[in-house]
Amino acid sequence: MTTTASQQHIADALNYVNSEWRKSSAETLNVVNPATAEIIGRVPLSTAADVDEAVAAADRAKHMWRCTPPGERVQYLFALKQLLEDHIDELARTIVIENGKTFAEAKAEVRRAIENVEVACGIPTLMQGYNLEDIAPGIDETMIRQPVGIVAAITPFNFPAMIPFWYLPYAIACGNCFILKPSEKVPLTMQLAFRLMERLKLPKGVIGLVNGGREAVDAILNHPQIRAISFVGSTPVAKYIYSRAAANGKRVQCQGGARNHAIILPDANLDTATSVVSESAFACAGQRCLAVSVAVTVGEAQKKFRDAICDVAASIKMGYGLDEAVKMGPVITPESRARIEDLIAKGARDGAAVSRDGRAQKVPLYESGNFVGPTILDGVTPTSELAGTEVFGPVLSLVHTNTLEEAIRIISQCDYGNAASLFTSNGATARRFKYDAPAGNIGINVGVAAPIAYFPFSGWKASFFGDLHAQGRDAIEFYTEKKVVIERWA
Repeated sequence: MTTTASQQHIADALNYVNSEWRKSSAETLNVVNPATAEIIGRVPLSTAADVDEAVAAADRAKHMWRCTPPGERVQYLFALKQLLEDHIDELARTIVIENGKTFAEAKAEVRRAIENVEVACGIPTLMQGYNLEDIAPGIDETMIRQPVGIVAAITPFNFPAMIPFWYLPYAIACGNCFILKPSEKVPLTMQLAFRLMERLKLPKGVIGLVNGGREAVDAILNHPQIRAISFVGSTPVAKYIYSRAAANGKRVQCQGGARNHAIILPDANLDTATSVVSESAFACAGQRCLAVSVAVTVGEAQKKFRDAICDVAASIKMGYGLDEAVKMGPVITPESRARIEDLIAKGARDGAAVSRDGRAQKVPLYESGNFVGPTILDGVTPTSELAGTEVFGPVLSLVHTNTLEEAIRIISQCDYGNAASLFTSNGATARRFKYDAPAGNIGINVGVAAPIAYFPFSGWKASFFGDLHAQGRDAIEFYTEKKVVIERWA
């Protein structure tokens, strides 16, 4: 699929409330293609009143939906899976146009979304409780799960398809009504997804979509009928969401930022480590919370890895993601590009060598795009400002140590704890790293330690606020309340 940019139809993003598409009266923002700088849509900054309408529709539906047997609820999800499969290319193309990923990256993202729908189809088993007879003579005890009620998710720009589906299928399969507030930077993917879900003929109010910014978010956080909130974004915003929602008595799960480390030992397969780390650091333009942003080379691995990773970085073709030859797209906004380039300059001022400089990149035909090339900073000091900052761009910092113990200590000193990886050929060393590494997602010879949908998407320290993560069994726990029944019959 090779293409060049052309003027896109400008689409107005609508809210989806009570199974109806509604236009908000609020002011709008432009939605911009980050590769071409073309305006491709407009998104409303919906008001608290818009949120109230969505909640009211969910409130009318929640009793009926809760009473719908789980085996019937998942029939909608089986149909949803097929719809997503049938329209995977269309969804992926929309992601490319509004987010900037390559088509292959976008399609892989939708595949991950589908996996979560598949897992949620197991709710009739996953949602089961347990019981024990004769806890005392003639008395039995049972634990049952019931839906929380009305729940909401506030999702980011970097995975406009996958992250909403970390939440939506589990929430409605458990019998909740669900409201989504997608990122105002990338609203069009969920416009398409909800158009597809409209074909499911779900009961009115079971799912809702409200576009917007700060006012819509605060309305969700404050609304007394919204019982649970899921969020993915930066750590400062995660702290705000978590504290405000928790203060209002809601259960909350907030995925924050990251500064992920990969340790390369001298016994690692150099070709594998180089390929995997470069893909992790530079794919999706580095805009993912599991991207490796620091490579810690141990001992004699230093020079070989540095030279190899620089060669790979220099070979990555940038451009518009609908061109199948392109391997890396732009970052999301001009502001993001400027922030990333400022951080590169900051690292250089603090003593790092810019071994591969991606600043001031101009891509033929797309000179107005938000492109930052793959960048490698060598000799970053572990205590420097850059070492503790989430760059969220295609920038890899190289840190050098003499021992594995020093490398693990560097990870321990980082405020974030989303992911950490080790590259080695020694099983005993790998086991030790799994035991000691202070991060929630661990990779062994894997650069993107992304849990499959059966497992929770973990995160520690400043990378996560809450108790229960997205996906898998954690999702079932988050979207249900436990009720214990003790009964005796004469």
